[in-house]
Amino acid sequence: MTKLRIALIGAGYIAHYHMRALQQLTNVEVVGVVAKTISSAKDFAAKYNISNALDNIEKLDNLSIDAVVISTPNKFHAPYAIQCLQNGMDVLIEKPMAMNAEEAEQIAVTARKHSKLVLIGHMWHFDAETNHIKTLVESGKLGNIVKTKSYGIHENWGPEGWFTKKELAGGGALADMGVHAIETVRYILGNPQPKEVYAKISTSYGSYDVDDSGIIMITWDTGTVSLIESGWWQPHMDGPEAATGIYGTKGYAQLFPTLVKMSHEDTTSEKLPKFPAKKEHCDQIIFDAQMKHFIDCVINREQPGPGLEEGLTVMKIVDAAYKSSETAEAVRI
Repeated sequence: MTKLRIALIGAGYIAHYHMRALQQLTNVEVVGVVAKTISSAKDFAAKYNISNALDNIEKLDNLSIDAVVISTPNKFHAPYAIQCLQNGMDVLIEKPMAMNAEEAEQIAVTARKHSKLVLIGHMWHFDAETNHIKTLVESGKLGNIVKTKSYGIHENWGPEGWFTKKELAGGGALADMGVHAIETVRYILGNPQPKEVYAKISTSYGSYDVDDSGIIMITWDTGTVSLIESGWWQPHMDGPEAATGIYGTKGYAQLFPTLVKMSHEDTTSEKLPKFPAKKEHCDQIIFDAQMKHFIDCVINREQPGPGLEEGLTVMKIVDAAYKSSETAEAVRI
């Protein structure tokens, strides 16, 4: 069997998760890695026995690449994705899809024009607990979903480097952590369309030109209202990354820690489903499942999910949130 030829663009923290996931697959061969500096590329290549260490994506054209995994600062997501798509490669892009919705739309147009596949790295789609709660919501057992509360927060911690530079990241905690909460709850709710966004976003905990605190309210076309909290360096968080509370007319479900409360006339019963233990919250097994899905879709030529629509919708919400915070008005999408 001919193996798919894969290259990684970016050799930072998250690229190691993607590489470990690729190592689990027998139908792929990682033939190249591109990093900002040749020394970084060589270090990454040596660690994983990759034959080609590069410092320029132009050099990928000589390697007959089938698909790439982009794990760079956000500024480069769109230009690198577009160039790879134009050159006949399928693309996995780390979240967020781009710096803004306009760039995300450019990626989508290019992918469709060249009949190429794009997966956006909203990896909570591949978590067992997330899918348990999604199935519960789909069953209707919780009744009509009135509201949700989700969190994308770092407690007593925040990133450094390019994450804190607007020129490279596009935004701060909302673009970094809030997008996890937004896409996870939208996935659980069955991908409703956002109708209105109202937000209060600020820089309160550090000296940088991006946000580190935000409260976003999204009204979906189903009538459900979602409250999203994003932040770095918060003194407290109500739940870990992508933690979500779902309030229905017949019950309540919570993701991380995962539990279900069902109403029975005047009483409430609580269930705590059992799931395999994770080594860490954002566990490697989630990235393994995400990569397998992407590679399977590349082989079978099926649109992966979360894909173009999901990534673009998240970017529209993020853009609307920043605009709402600036104007102190709700923004219709």
